[in-house]
Amino acid sequence: MNIEKIREDFPVLSQKLKAKPIIYMDSACMSLKPRQVIETMNAYYYEYSGCAGRSSHKLGKKTDEEYHKAREMIAKFIGAKPNETVFTRNTTEGINLVANSIGLKPGNVVLTTDKEHNSNLLPWQILANKGIKHFVLESNNDNTFNIDAFQQILEKHRPKLVSVVHTSNLDGVTNPVKDIAKISHEYDAVMIVDAAQSVPHKKIDVKHIGCDFLAFSGHKMLGPTGTGALYGRYELLEKMHPFLVGGDTVVKTTYINADFEKPPEKFEAGLQNYAGMIGMAAACKYLDKLGLDDIEKHEAELNRIITDEIKDIPGLRIIGPADARLRAGIISFTIDKIPSHDIALMLDEMQNIMIRSGQHCVHSWFNANNIEGSARASLYLYNTKEEAQTFIEILKKIAKLR
Repeated sequence: MNIEKIREDFPVLSQKLKAKPIIYMDSACMSLKPRQVIETMNAYYYEYSGCAGRSSHKLGKKTDEEYHKAREMIAKFIGAKPNETVFTRNTTEGINLVANSIGLKPGNVVLTTDKEHNSNLLPWQILANKGIKHFVLESNNDNTFNIDAFQQILEKHRPKLVSVVHTSNLDGVTNPVKDIAKISHEYDAVMIVDAAQSVPHKKIDVKHIGCDFLAFSGHKMLGPTGTGALYGRYELLEKMHPFLVGGDTVVKTTYINADFEKPPEKFEAGLQNYAGMIGMAAACKYLDKLGLDDIEKHEAELNRIITDEIKDIPGLRIIGPADARLRAGIISFTIDKIPSHDIALMLDEMQNIMIRSGQHCVHSWFNANNIEGSARASLYLYNTKEEAQTFIEILKKIAKLR
């Protein structure tokens, strides 16, 4: 990949703050947006800002056409079919949709891991208050997935549903979701994948994984905020009852009942984010053109460079495996005596290096391990080796302040 050429597509990177360029390393939270996505969204607002599926005039038909193309593109991006792809606002909504529509009953067991984002923890906690049993699988000592313990829990508790993160936003570790799906199905469990941190960075094929559901967000993959998608096996979507209902979810209504649309429309209540989903499709097209395999390799190389240089800094501890190859494009770390927020503020102030600090919406793991938080640098296709070296140099200076 020609990184310098790619960077020209991102308007925000062309500006300088206090005469210094921006070094953006917070893509696990929010990716930057290329002009191709921005222009595609602007085209909707400037040229055909109509209503899909409702209006029969020319602008409505154009919107309907582009919205349909967007669903086809986003579905294809993950190896799914359009009628298996439900549009959502984000990964969070996708998981909540399944949790509230799959038909879990009191006594049913749900299994998650100890490194789940709150989006894949809180829905099950709320259902636990209604009689669902929620079990948490502990990771290995190096934060990798414990497949043996997983099988033991399945054998003992026979969960109805297994919901796991694919690539962790805490430490970048990628769980073996294909194996997890296979084993889950051997015990008749439905399997959900939180793919918010994997879909933007590696080639995903839901049929190859064999999962029943997979949720992801547009804002982490160069797309607009407030966009996402949920893949679901059609026969499961067909049986599920929507928990958000209203316009566009029904074929007809009377004062006492309603006939619902087929999936995915029956889960998409109200006026939709047409510009957003069309923009998300443009992001898929952009990533496809660059090649997800090349993006993944680029991030891994940057992680290796940074890890090799910072792993021996006195007082610095990397969360997760020592081997950078097992942490995708994420470097989450602590430095003794320096709070994570201070590290992030100093990086920003000294060199416009933008990272995230805190507990990264994985409060449960940090609290269980008595860690207040971490500093997290997350890499993407627009980061360079020069930026990695600058990050290393500034971080070494910060570490000497302890």
